[in-house]
Amino acid sequence: MILRPLILIALVATASIDAAPPPAAIHLNQLGFLPDTAKRAIVADPSTTPLRWTVRDTRGATVAAGETKVIGDDAASGDHVHLVDLGRLAAPSTYRLRVGRQTSRPFAVRAGLYAPLAAAALHYFYHTRAGIAIEPRYAGDPRWARPAGHAKEIAPCFSGTDERGTHWQGCDYRLDVTGGWYDAGDHGKYVVNGGIALWTLQNLYEREARAGRFPFADGRGTIPESGNGTDDLLDEARWEMRFLLAMQIPDGARATVPVGAPGSAGAPVFRTIDAGGMAHQKVADRHWTALPTRPVDDREDRLLYPPTTAATLNLAATAAQCARVWRTIDPRFSATCLAAARRAYAAAQREPQVYATNSFTGSGGYGDGDVSDEFYWAAAELYATTGEPTFAAAVRGSPWHAAPVQAPDWGHVGALGTITLATTAAVSASDAAPARRALIAAADGFLAEEARSGYRIPYATLDYPWGSNAVILNRAMILGVAQRLTGAARYRDGMVDAIDYVLGRNPLDQSYVSGFGARPLTHPHHRFWAHQLDAALPGPPPGVVSGGPNSTAMADPIAAAMQGTCAPQRCWADDIRAYALNEVAINWNAPLLWVASALDGPGARTQRRR
Repeated sequence: MILRPLILIALVATASIDAAPPPAAIHLNQLGFLPDTAKRAIVADPSTTPLRWTVRDTRGATVAAGETKVIGDDAASGDHVHLVDLGRLAAPSTYRLRVGRQTSRPFAVRAGLYAPLAAAALHYFYHTRAGIAIEPRYAGDPRWARPAGHAKEIAPCFSGTDERGTHWQGCDYRLDVTGGWYDAGDHGKYVVNGGIALWTLQNLYEREARAGRFPFADGRGTIPESGNGTDDLLDEARWEMRFLLAMQIPDGARATVPVGAPGSAGAPVFRTIDAGGMAHQKVADRHWTALPTRPVDDREDRLLYPPTTAATLNLAATAAQCARVWRTIDPRFSATCLAAARRAYAAAQREPQVYATNSFTGSGGYGDGDVSDEFYWAAAELYATTGEPTFAAAVRGSPWHAAPVQAPDWGHVGALGTITLATTAAVSASDAAPARRALIAAADGFLAEEARSGYRIPYATLDYPWGSNAVILNRAMILGVAQRLTGAARYRDGMVDAIDYVLGRNPLDQSYVSGFGARPLTHPHHRFWAHQLDAALPGPPPGVVSGGPNSTAMADPIAAAMQGTCAPQRCWADDIRAYALNEVAINWNAPLLWVASALDGPGARTQRRR
């Protein structure tokens, strides 16, 4: 996810979006429900008294009935809402819910409901690979096949003047950074943001492996590596890990970097540092490409942008995690990752205050003026992998150790370290216990918010930021960790409530995931999945999640036109121009994958205690 100037969309401002049927008054997950979890529907209705409801099966027989619970006015949606609890429906079948004169679409109750979604959410990462052709036999449909973008990417450092008039000296080397994942709707590749997405995939593998479950075992996916003897989830993660490793600066190299935190007054002052072991923040275009542009048609200069401490620590954390995951599967690759992690952590300690600047056109800033959470995360991963006292001491000395947990995002990664400390066997009991307590407390806080939310989701604020769907899905991931730590059903039910919202239980009656649900995402902000602008190009493949409603950063013309006119959960449009509302990104699809996979596994079966 990245911020873009308005000039990007100037040439497509007359594009129109496809007409869609009006939303229904009965809102529920458009895929249906698992037999053994919460099953809730929300009804938008002005009645201040309960409404009668019935559920009928395919034969027309009434199998459940009751009255709605009046929740009342909901500021986040602008609706007056009622809750329908369908928890008694456990028999696998197809049903319809009737409330007053309104009848819902058919919905299923069945096991294995989320397995196809998890598979598609993982396959998204294949579709967004750089440096390789997306072949018809793996794409799922010839429409999504494309030639390789940036097939041999040997990039120099940015040199010259940025958009603020600051002159950068560049460097005297080039790096082969072929591969990796395109970050979002453009062609940038970022170590910051790639880091959290990669961590989420690797953590999902660790979670499933601990339960003896391998839903993406070799051959179950559809990627070029299928059949190589390695879990397809790990194969996909390794594609990005290799890119992050390639972004590490060789020993002995020098770099010129600014002094001071982002936003410091006056012209920046530069100093030259020993940059060996640090990571470049990104490789990206010199200027923004237009919509639409296939990756192979990107003719912009591809440049390495300056190293940062945050990028270096993202590399240290994910490479340490990589070393742990691959230790018995591919010991040589594991050793490569661990060596890179140690070099990166040492480089970050040597240069702890090298920050990103949001001053380059053609790519996102991902600026972060506080990297204490990144230091904690990296130390936690190295501790969990090596057990070494130095890293354990760094964890214990961090202000993030046992601190309250917030849902992670690319700029707030403390929770990632806490999850690792709470769930990895190599961590001492004295370090794991406070991490577990903090995660369970955070999950309880999210459930408390759910009780205050009209649409009953674990998110009660009226501020819906850029990528709000990922905020909600990352909260669901914390709930999933708490469920695994405690066995309590309420946390899994909270995960269900979060994914219900993403899949249609929202005031727009919108499934924010392409290819899933009655009203799926169709027009994401993306340069190749751009059928809205060019009939020769495809729409998105299945399993791609939109960033979702955004009431806080009205950056594009579609969003700006809504400002002040929409309730927070309604500030969204299925329009390729709406990059502040409808972009897609690797760090948003990663928690969708994690949650969809976690909901279906045998390890997800819980004690039904509240």
